[in-house]
Amino acid sequence: MGPLPRTVELFYDVLSPYSWLAFEILCRYKNIWNVNLQLCPSLIGGIFKDSGNQPPAMLPRKAVYLKEDIKRLEHHLQVPIHFPKDFFSVILEKGSLTAMRFLTTVKLEHPEMLEKVSRELWMRVWSRDEDITEPQSILAAAEKAGMSTGQARGLLERVSTPEVKNQLKETTEAACKYGAFGLPITVAHLDDKTHMLFGSDRMELLAHLLGEKWMGPVPPAVNARL
Repeated sequence: MGPLPRTVELFYDVLSPYSWLAFEILCRYKNIWNVNLQLCPSLIGGIFKDSGNQPPAMLPRKAVYLKEDIKRLEHHLQVPIHFPKDFFSVILEKGSLTAMRFLTTVKLEHPEMLEKVSRELWMRVWSRDEDITEPQSILAAAEKAGMSTGQARGLLERVSTPEVKNQLKETTEAACKYGAFGLPITVAHLDDKTHMLFGSDRMELLAHLLGEKWMGPVPPAVNARL
């Protein structure tokens, strides 16, 4: 038997474009690095409130930089990410509360589907500029990910239950306890120590902590499939 996989947690919100980038890189590397990747749907608004931070786009210069940065990262990371046309409405007005509650329900009931459903929600908001707040939008993402209509509807009916609300709150609070001031954060559990890394651009450092090789955002095995 080989060594047991090391646990790495990714705390994310589908409103965060950098969360999507970190998610895709970690999904590409989880088998290469022999890690047990735990996906942790969280609420970025709760983290901002707890830490006193603000969304980066609230500062005009950061907003301009963010748009250009996303454009560059799309090609470098080979993720089909695009800025929504009405960015402030999508991010600041509509939010992601129902979507993140839905992902929390997926994790509770069908954890094997969490990666695919998360990706489809990111694809809607950050690739195709589509809604992720209306029930039909969330159902469409779940069905595209491979869920049956009945299965998806059953999960959607649970998003307002105390169990789901409390679970999302607890996961968000866990991120705050690790020191999160935004998302994504990656938490590596190694030798009874935890290492919290913020953002999508710390994967080379994560490789170093794991004692693994960093082969760029698209490792050769993945690049051959793309």
